[in-house]
Amino acid sequence: MTRADLIAALPDGRLPSELMALGATDLLLLFGVGLVLSALLSALAAPFLARRPSRRALIRATRSLPPEERLLAIARILGHLPKRLRPAAYGREAPPPSETIERIALKAKAPKTGKADR
Repeated sequence: MTRADLIAALPDGRLPSELMALGATDLLLLFGVGLVLSALLSALAAPFLARRPSRRALIRATRSLPPEERLLAIARILGHLPKRLRPAAYGREAPPPSETIERIALKAKAPKTGKADR
């Protein structure tokens, strides 16, 4: 027995024939549901797909801070404080000019984290 035979065997009151065929309105409804779902998924994924600001942009954003606070902010951005900026951060020397701080911070490399460095 085929599917058509099974449908034909059903009583008239149980399954209207309109439900068995997809019409233009059904297709439009499915298309609209697909659009809504894709909009929701893209809204949920947007924070994960956004580009993070570069290290240079983050360091430049600290220009308006006072020198001591700027050194602390740069240490947070880099994950360490470059050796040439440490005396100024600990108050042993006066903070260098803003341009010098930025130049030193941009040239700084990431610290080594291997077991041999400890």
